[in-house]
Amino acid sequence: MPTDARCLVETDESSPTVRLTGVLDSSEVETVRDALLARLWRHPGVLLVDLSGVRIPDPVARDALDEVCRAVDDWPAARLLLDPHGPPPDAPPEPLDAELPPVAEAAREARVLVTGGCARWGLPELTEPACIAVTEMVNNVVAHAVTPMTLRLAPRGGALHVAVRDHSTGRPTYGGPAPVDSVGGRGLLLIDTVARRWGSTALPDGKVVWCVLYAEDEAAYRN
Repeated sequence: MPTDARCLVETDESSPTVRLTGVLDSSEVETVRDALLARLWRHPGVLLVDLSGVRIPDPVARDALDEVCRAVDDWPAARLLLDPHGPPPDAPPEPLDAELPPVAEAAREARVLVTGGCARWGLPELTEPACIAVTEMVNNVVAHAVTPMTLRLAPRGGALHVAVRDHSTGRPTYGGPAPVDSVGGRGLLLIDTVARRWGSTALPDGKVVWCVLYAEDEAAYRN
């Protein structure tokens, strides 16, 4: 998938390796970033980025690549490795995906998927908090983005990673607890309460909103 810049992103959709060639400077980072993020969302798992054919004279550009790695670290079933040496790491567990329309019933379908995933992966204690989080994530798309969405979830260690991808560029912002007399505005507060981490990642044609819930946190809360 070549870009129009001097740095080319060479990828084979059937291969877990993407190769950068040419010269990457700070003016081209956004194009390369978008290509890598879009590729990893389409094909979750481990994505290896071969830097042997690219020159990166600007340290800001290399820092930006490292930031892409950090941006996807909490996505479900996602790993981005720059210029890896040695054998690739084990592939993460296969994620569960669902394509959902922007309608009120989508939240119920999302909860069904989350409940089944927690049972499959031996994380029953996360069923309730994960259903709370995914309900708010999906309802935010229905209320604000109003686009089709993709729900994806996967385990990693004792954690559950949940993400919802939509096609709106609007990013969620959390300004703290809503006033007690306000109507609405508590969705992000609920996510912030049940998840250890949450955030959003911009994509060329939308965004991914994600959260990570840990079984140990839920066990500590119940005790």
